[in-house]
Amino acid sequence: MKKAVIFGAGNIGRGFIGQLFFESGYYTTFIDVNRTLVRDLNNRHSYPLRILEASTGANTDLLIENVDALDARNIEAITIAVSEADILATAVGAEILPQIALHIANALMRRFELGAMPLNILLCENLKNAGAIASSLIRSNLPASTHPWFDRNVGLVETSIGRMVPLQTPESMDGDPLRICVESYSTLPANKEAFCKKIPEIIGLQAVSPFSFYIDRKLYIHNMGHALAAYHGDTHGMEFIWQAVGHPGIRAAVYSAMCSCADALVISYGAEKQELYNHVEDLLHRFANRKLGDTVYRVGRNLRRKLAPEDRLVGALRLCQKAGTPIDQLTAGLALAMRFSSSDLKEMSPETILTEICDISPDEKIYTKIINAYNRHT
Repeated sequence: MKKAVIFGAGNIGRGFIGQLFFESGYYTTFIDVNRTLVRDLNNRHSYPLRILEASTGANTDLLIENVDALDARNIEAITIAVSEADILATAVGAEILPQIALHIANALMRRFELGAMPLNILLCENLKNAGAIASSLIRSNLPASTHPWFDRNVGLVETSIGRMVPLQTPESMDGDPLRICVESYSTLPANKEAFCKKIPEIIGLQAVSPFSFYIDRKLYIHNMGHALAAYHGDTHGMEFIWQAVGHPGIRAAVYSAMCSCADALVISYGAEKQELYNHVEDLLHRFANRKLGDTVYRVGRNLRRKLAPEDRLVGALRLCQKAGTPIDQLTAGLALAMRFSSSDLKEMSPETILTEICDISPDEKIYTKIINAYNRHT
């Protein structure tokens, strides 16, 4: 049986990539810091996955089998597992990538010494330029003499994670701490140009080019619309995303912003307009899935990252500015984001957030526009 290794046994690792690997005939080893989770996966060699259908309202229960797990502190076992893997995936979050780079480098050195087959690494991080970032991190832990081998034999493949996996609660676990609940969407676009040698046959994997379009579509339509719904919902005291998109005024504002970004992608990439508009409608339908129980807090939190210059709101704003599509809903959304009740930037003034976090200069017209919108909500 083919062997897969996934760094991270959380929402995306178990809730998405683990399913695709299992359905594609892989035996999967998860690597995680949660010792209880590692123990339970090793005891059962399976875990339940519950798919929450938006259209039918029904649940579909799957059992993901042929799995085990390693404690992330067990360096020797990790090195052996990765060195023997047919494919590797990371689903740990961008901030953890530097911590696992050494583990990956150690395993690659062992593969180098054993003369092992080339390895593709699926980077499932929702991180722009993940391939270049991962390459730099891993290379820094490899001897320079191995870099040519690394370039020829390792594919660092960025992916676009579109499946929504909410925070798991005791209610969603339904009596089983290993149960993970997800939406039904299960397509995984991946950078076709980044694969090393043969593209692996994985159910749901779509090798696409140019990959930058799919990253921009995910970040500036999906992530932006999701976040915008959260910040609007927060101003109305709403707890759930489905409540926000169910509000006619909020839905209209989010739809307008998403369509503006869709139009910008049509201009930037020559994409098919109706296909992108259909994508917008599908996303709004998925956002409205009550069964997911996705919260305004989860989607809106971590503003330091989400208001960064290339991230979902400011990046979408820059995209639309460049393409000449409407930006009013995006500037208004930025103002709402700076007022988010669970903000990690509460100690900063809106002016400081715009200049230091968003990289928006006071000399720009949108700076004044955003500050005025912020003050209107005082």
